[in-house]
Amino acid sequence: MPSTSRPAKGEELIRVEHLKKYFPANKSFREENRTYVKAVDDVSLTLRAGETFGLVGESGCGKSTLGQTILRLEEPTSGSIFYRGQDITHAGKKELRALRQDMQLIFQDPYSSLDPKMTVGTIIAEPLVVHGMGSKAERDARVAELLKLVGLKPEHAKRYPHEFSGGQRQRIGIARALAVNPSFVICDEAVSALDVSIQAQVLNLLSHLQDELGLTYLFIAHGLSVVKYISDRVGVMYLGKIVEIASSDEIYLHSLHPYTKALIAAIPIPDPDVHNDSARLLTGDVPSPINPPSGCRFHTRCPYATELCSAEEPQLVDMGDGHLVACHLAGQI
Repeated sequence: MPSTSRPAKGEELIRVEHLKKYFPANKSFREENRTYVKAVDDVSLTLRAGETFGLVGESGCGKSTLGQTILRLEEPTSGSIFYRGQDITHAGKKELRALRQDMQLIFQDPYSSLDPKMTVGTIIAEPLVVHGMGSKAERDARVAELLKLVGLKPEHAKRYPHEFSGGQRQRIGIARALAVNPSFVICDEAVSALDVSIQAQVLNLLSHLQDELGLTYLFIAHGLSVVKYISDRVGVMYLGKIVEIASSDEIYLHSLHPYTKALIAAIPIPDPDVHNDSARLLTGDVPSPINPPSGCRFHTRCPYATELCSAEEPQLVDMGDGHLVACHLAGQI
């Protein structure tokens, strides 16, 4: 059935340069009176073929908006998006339609993301119909193949979403995303709505599918523990900006940004006799993305902040071996 050439493992697949996505917060006719929610504010990163790039941060930091903007489901305010060396920032509908076959999305909620009036077979086959791929018999065969691939049975194609558990529904969502044989898949909080034991099963399935099909993932999540399990590299996002990027092991063992340290310290320790005092470092709420703080956006919650932090915005600096951090005090705390 669908056949898409795979990029060589390790080569650049996605490159984002100075990407911004602002949403209008009011409807003033005068430009000087308009305010904007700066959901994604000057983000640059690169994803390599065959890797899983984990993206973490608190709710409202812009993770999902970044993913949707990369897919052009949201139009970028400014900046550039490159896919396999091709600038897709301003690609038209015809170009985007072709790209959709190679770039797919797994949604967060396995309940609301599946049409309750459609059978599972119809749901999974819909991308094939949209892209005009295969005959009815070929699509049916592809649906059966995909159901087996995600750990379900071919006869499940005749059932409806309400007949399945949350974990099974997410498997159906994964099968739908893989129907057109994409190279790049964004997993947008793909396991956050599932029980912990089911999360592990779905994560194992995603890892298996990556190895078998040569997929590249952008894995968006709140929990650093989940991201560590599946990711090769991790990016930490705060209030619309990337503040740290490193390999999964490096970011857990030698994190450099105070925000990353606080997120790691907040991971529950499965021992009631062990108390992590550093978990108290992160206090207060995330500032408004309409009027973010000057300088380093984290300085209002950072216990190490200096006058420089409030006056000057730090840039992402390579501290060695691809470990990038945006902090004036990196290496000193």
